[in-house]
Order: sequence, then structure tokens, then C-alpha cells
Amino acid sequence: MSVRSILIHPDPRLKKLCDPVAVISPEIGKLAEDMLETMYDAPGIGLAAPQVAVMKRLLVMDCVKDPETPPRPMVLINPVITWSSEDRSTYEEGCLSIPEQYADVERPAAVRVRWTGLDGREAEEEFKGLWATCVQHEIDHLDGKLFIDYLRPLKRQMITRRMEKLKRERARG
Repeated sequence: MSVRSILIHPDPRLKKLCDPVAVISPEIGKLAEDMLETMYDAPGIGLAAPQVAVMKRLLVMDCVKDPETPPRPMVLINPVITWSSEDRSTYEEGCLSIPEQYADVERPAAVRVRWTGLDGREAEEEFKGLWATCVQHEIDHLDGKLFIDYLRPLKRQMITRRMEKLKRERARG
């Protein structure tokens, strides 16, 4: 396993629609392992393949926060939201591709998602709370959408300028 570098916004790859994973190959398994390692290292609770410059419909997540609870790493290949609740919830979201920037985003409070696992089997689960927010945030990445796209234009531009400055500083560093 290896930690991969995470793309920082603005990067055109973060705005692209990702291709479905056609075959669950050993390379896809390695990608999923690397993404989990990268996510835990960051640290974060979710990571989508385009954030590590792979334009495939694959995401990883683990929203277990309690140190007493065992981690629950999940790999979702070609995930699809099959149902969304009418109830809404607002979470302060952040993103590993937009470091140290947070904003309240309103989304459905619960969603049902169908995906393929690394074992090639189809799975479906209903997610609530932080898990629901996280899976929707990561699926947005697969569709070329960032959490800042939900914000008012001025706030979005402000965050984008901060990220451009951060990238310039890192390039010099």
C-alpha cells in the first residue's frame, strides 16, 4: 500500500465526470488499498478516485469516529444513489482537495446506495447521518462536483482564491 498525492482544487480533473469501472482487476484492488491508506493518512473520512487523479467511479470511506469502535473501511465501485429521503440535514463539510476550508452544506438526511464491491458482488445499504453526507459528497466527486459548488458564488470564489494561493506556496516550497 502507498499514500498517493491528493489533487488540490482548482484542478480540471476534479470537475470531470468519471468513467465506470468496467473490470474489477488487481489494479482496482491496489487503487482501493492505496486510497484507504491515503484517506486515513490525510486524515479524512472519504476519498474519491478523481482526488488521486484516477478518473474512475470508485470511492472509499470510513465514518467511524469513536476510537472504541472498530474501523469500517468501505470500497464502493460504480456507486448509484437509488433513493434519497425528503428529510434534509446540514453538515459542515470539508474536503481533502480543499484543505482547511469548511462550509455548511444541506443534503438529504438519508440515502440508499447500490454499488459493486471488490469481490464483484452487488451491495446496497441505506446510510444516515454522517455516512449519508459522506457518501453523497464522494459520489459528487465522481460527477465532477465539489462541496463548494453548493455555496454562493462569492464564498466559492473566495475559497478558490485561497486554494490557488496555497498551490502557489506549495510550488515554491
